[in-house]
Amino acid sequence: MKVAIDGPAGSGKSTVAKAIAKRCGLTLLDTGAMYRSVALTCINRGVALDDEAAVADVARSITISFEPAEPVQRVLIDGTDVTEAIRTPEVDRNVSAVAAIPAVREALVEQQRAIGNAGDVVAEGRDIGTVVFPDAEVKVFLTADPAARALRRAVQRDGGDAAVDAKATADEKEVATIMADLIRRDEADSSRKAAPLKPAEDAVHIDSSNKTVNEVVDLIVSLMEEAR
Repeated sequence: MKVAIDGPAGSGKSTVAKAIAKRCGLTLLDTGAMYRSVALTCINRGVALDDEAAVADVARSITISFEPAEPVQRVLIDGTDVTEAIRTPEVDRNVSAVAAIPAVREALVEQQRAIGNAGDVVAEGRDIGTVVFPDAEVKVFLTADPAARALRRAVQRDGGDAAVDAKATADEKEVATIMADLIRRDEADSSRKAAPLKPAEDAVHIDSSNKTVNEVVDLIVSLMEEAR
């Protein structure tokens, strides 16, 4: 079975997908981490992000892999752990530009489909149900209001998880800065020509603003049971 979870940054896709993978024994495919890995490699190598050919070469040249771990799955580039390095503000600011390059998406979608065809997966990103796995048995478009998403991202940077801890707080100035960046990324991701952020026609819409992780997971698991 393939479970596709799409939605904007900070909507809780990663947390929900991880919980579903653990509960249901599915492979977790974090596509966003793959685009972040390309962005990080370009930054580290001094590759200009507006040089589409050079960025695409980076995407084709690196091997991105995942390793199960607690509390978070580890992300590796050519065997080097970059789990924390791909979550920096600098990568946040540049990942949308990388993801908008058609040749980059082509290279990574090929890897994503290979993983999905190897077994049952839950994949999260921005074009899973529309491009990567249009044949997924379950498709979800997960959203949340910008303020909730910004708080979650700020808490995540401090090592917490606002989707789990309802009392989690963060610096108000940082939250405001992150919210402005998220809104900018929403516009960039939704308006790009290559696989723009949008729900699949048959996706189920879930707003996670006022729902716990378990509530969202329960909803998606029920959809999986109906699809079997």
